[in-house]
Formats: sequence, C-alpha cells, structure tokens
Amino acid sequence: MTAPGCVFCEIVAGRTAAAVVLREPAAVGFLDPRPVFTGHVLVVPPAHVETLVDLPAADLGPFFAAVQRVVRGVETALDAHGTFVAMNNKVSQSVPHLHVHVVPRRRKDGLRGFFGPRVPYGSDAEREELAARIRDAIPHA
Repeated sequence: MTAPGCVFCEIVAGRTAAAVVLREPAAVGFLDPRPVFTGHVLVVPPAHVETLVDLPAADLGPFFAAVQRVVRGVETALDAHGTFVAMNNKVSQSVPHLHVHVVPRRRKDGLRGFFGPRVPYGSDAEREELAARIRDAIPHA
C-alpha cells in the first residue's frame, strides 16, 4: 500500500534514490539526506501509514525490532556513545508517513534540540560509504 506523492513510499518502492541501510518486510531504513548528525537514519514501515496509531498492532513488534537493530548498527558502525530515537505524530511530521529517527550521539556533541541546523552530506559517495558501514553493522533478524 503506497500513497501518491509520498517520498518515503517512493524510496520504499525503489523509485527514488536513497542510501538504504535496511530493507526487510517490517521496515526500511535509509540515511536522512539532511541529518542532525552524520549517520542519522530514518526507519519507515514499507506500507504507507501516517502515524503510530495507524500502524496495525501486529506490525508494532516487528517494526520496533527493526528499529532496535538499526540503533545497534548505527552505534557500532559510528562508534557512537548512544543514539537519540524519536518520532513525531502529525505535529512536526515533515513527511506524513510514519518514521522513526535514529540519530547517533556522542557526549558533549552540542545537540540542544532536535531541530537544530541540518547539513547535507558532502557527496553521494560519502553518503553511500556511510550507509554501507551502517548496513554491515546491523544485526540480522
């Protein structure tokens, strides 16, 4: 199930390029093109649902298990001290498709608020190399 004009549905379908780090039945994870910090991953359910309330109950466990593995992969690949995991529902949801932000964190990294300045990757090659590192570090289901 996809929604016309939804950029995340286009990424899931492979019609829009993205640095994918995880692709499985319950979730697709890809690098945010405007990351809070390098390695910021968005994890989405493959079917178009707008908010957490819209995600079928049977999909909750598999989806969040995938988010948990992405957290491990981001922390391992980037030698991060931890992660910031967040989700907006309706308010501040820039794309109306459920998505979880997995942002690598380091002590004293300066993050004061989630919506600080975002900086795009220097090149597609840089983005793809980072995506490969994270993809390789995500534990298998």
